Amino acid sequence: MVARSGKSGSSHLLGVKAMLTSGELRLVSLLPSATEMACALGLIEQLHGITHCCDYPPGIRGIPQVVHGNLPTHELSASELDTRVSTALNRGESLYRLDEELLDQLAPTHILTQDLCQVCAASGTEVARALSTLRDQPQVLFMSPHSLNDIQENLLDLGRATGRLEEAEHQIASWQSRLHAIASRMSTVSHPPRVFCAEWVNPIYCSGHWIPEMVEIAGGIDALGRKGADSVRVDWEAVRATEPEVIVLMPCGYDADQAQRHAAPLWKLSGWSELSAVRNRRVFAVDGGYFSRPGPRVIDGTELLAHLFHPELSPWHGPADAFVRVQLEEP
Repeated sequence: MVARSGKSGSSHLLGVKAMLTSGELRLVSLLPSATEMACALGLIEQLHGITHCCDYPPGIRGIPQVVHGNLPTHELSASELDTRVSTALNRGESLYRLDEELLDQLAPTHILTQDLCQVCAASGTEVARALSTLRDQPQVLFMSPHSLNDIQENLLDLGRATGRLEEAEHQIASWQSRLHAIASRMSTVSHPPRVFCAEWVNPIYCSGHWIPEMVEIAGGIDALGRKGADSVRVDWEAVRATEPEVIVLMPCGYDADQAQRHAAPLWKLSGWSELSAVRNRRVFAVDGGYFSRPGPRVIDGTELLAHLFHPELSPWHGPADAFVRVQLEEP
């Protein structure tokens, strides 16, 4: 995409002004994927503000949070959270609170944000309002990808804007090499499994944007995936009709254990126990950070999918807690 143009006291702000005149970068990231991109380019020391959802890599702990959620996400069931989100959006209410005073005090030279999903991060409207209050106008990079190629372009844009283009190009070369290696292994597969990837579990949402690409590269076929388009709610009978051989639960914002706990309503669905994926114990819950965040870890996520679809061809060398084989009956 093309770039578009803790609290501290007054003495700190004077120091900030002096550093800005010398060309120091001061980044504020308003979405987790941008935070991960900045860190991948070696910019963690230049990252001065993040969101409450930014939890990776571990080295960002302690960076001031300029965005906070308005919903108690981890106190609600998947169904309750879906209802609260829908109600708020229908009323025109924001799901996030942007600390405009702190943002101004941090005096960012660059703000990394998005205008793709009001549920995933602060929207462009909220950012525009905050910008209007800042004394010093930063450069704003909107990262709103719809595909794997778009994610790469976002990284290049960030590299150009921060003087790290060479590092960005190196990262992308590595990504492409890894994706090519996966695709090469999958070229020998005679029967790509029928897959259903759920970006939400109650109600059920199919996968969208870059995730269907990840599935294809990993050697699977997701008939309900919407390549380059939004994830949407799908009827359970439509899922059954695809006869999935592998089911991957990847609800946005949840790790693998949380995803599994929120999946219990699936056990009660008509025909659940008859699905091939259930009979053969090929239902998995995964860490949504590898899928819903369009940053460096989508490459890891593609490798993870290849392992879940074809474990004999693709060993998993990542964290053990990245996925769990789901318990297939009601506790």
